[in-house]
Amino acid sequence: MSKPLTYVQIGVGGFGHWWCNVFLPRLTEMGLAKAVAAVDINPEVLPNAKQPLGLEDGQLYTDAEKAISETRPDFVTIVVPPAFHEQMVDIALKYNCHILSEKPIADSMEVCCRIYKKVRSAGRKMAVTMSHRFDQDKQSLERLIKSGDYGALDYIVGRNTWNCRKFPAWGAFRYKIPDTLLVEGTVHHFDIMRSLTGSDAKTVHALTWNPAWSDFAGDSQGLILIEMESGVRVFYEGAKSNSTTLNTWGHDYWRAECEKATLILDNRKLCTMSDLSGEHKVVDVPLAEQPVWMNSWLAELFVNWVNGGETPPNSLDDNIQCAALLFAAIESAHTGKIVPVQEYLERHLKAV
Repeated sequence: MSKPLTYVQIGVGGFGHWWCNVFLPRLTEMGLAKAVAAVDINPEVLPNAKQPLGLEDGQLYTDAEKAISETRPDFVTIVVPPAFHEQMVDIALKYNCHILSEKPIADSMEVCCRIYKKVRSAGRKMAVTMSHRFDQDKQSLERLIKSGDYGALDYIVGRNTWNCRKFPAWGAFRYKIPDTLLVEGTVHHFDIMRSLTGSDAKTVHALTWNPAWSDFAGDSQGLILIEMESGVRVFYEGAKSNSTTLNTWGHDYWRAECEKATLILDNRKLCTMSDLSGEHKVVDVPLAEQPVWMNSWLAELFVNWVNGGETPPNSLDDNIQCAALLFAAIESAHTGKIVPVQEYLERHLKAV
C-alpha cells in the first residue's frame, strides 16, 4: 500500500465536527490519509479535532494559511460557510494542494466560476460533497433506472415538503436569507435530479413564493419544471411552510416514470409498479448495500482520485453544473422566465 496522503481539516465546529468524528477517521483506518493539522477561527472548538484525528495541541491552528504553510499537506478539506470558500481555495492552491469542499462551490455563480477557473488553471483536483445524491436510497433508485431493466426514462417527479413555517424549526439563519428554499434545500435535489437522469439541465422554470403564515424572509415554497439535455423532464415540489411534513431530509420522494414500469422511492422504501401484464404488480426492491455512503464514501473516492484513480462523480467539473442549475433557477424565480442553463453557465464563465 502507498504512503497515506496528508491533509488539513479547515473548519471543525458545526458540521465540521461531523467531519472530524464521523467521516475522516475512516481514511486513517483504511491507511488512505492522515490529518496533519486542523483549523478553526474559534479556538474553543479546536478540541473537536484533536482525539478523532489523532492530533496534538501544536497541530491545532486558528489561521488556515499558517497551518498549510507549516505542514504542506497533499489536500485540504473545507467545511466553512460558503462565503469563505474562495478564500480557503486560494490558500490551498497557493500551496499546491488538492481540495475536498463542502457544498456549494460558493455562494454566487460568479464566485463558483472564479473557483472553477482557478482550480483548472492550477491543475489541482477538487471535489464537492453534495452528500444527499450519494445516500443509499437515492443511489439505489439511480442504479435501478440505469440498469436498463425498465426501458427508457420518460420523466421524474420529486417532492420534499415540510412544516418549518415557524422560527427556528429549520435553523435560525435560514429564516433571514433570500431564496432560502432553493439555496438551502433544493440545491441538494437539483444534484439528485442530474444523477437520476444522467444528464445536465437544458432549461429551468422556477416559481417560488412565501406564504403569509411563514416566518421566512425569503421564498420558502416552490414548483419547478426542468428539461434535461437528454430530453427527460423533471417536476419538483419543494416546501418549507406547509401544514405537515411529508418527506424529511434523507427520506425524499422520487418517482421515475419509465417505459416498462414506474419506480417509486418514498421514505427510504423502493418499489416498482406496472400494469402492462394485465394486472397491477407492485414489487418491493431492497436498497443497495456497500460499506459506507454519503461523505464517508465521497472522501474515500476523492483520496483514490488524488492517488491516480478514477474521477469521482462529484468532481468540480460535475458540480459546476449543479451550481449553474441552482443559480439559473434563482434567476428564473426572480424574473418569471425560463432560463437556458447551459447558456447561463457559459455567460458566467466568460465573464470571470
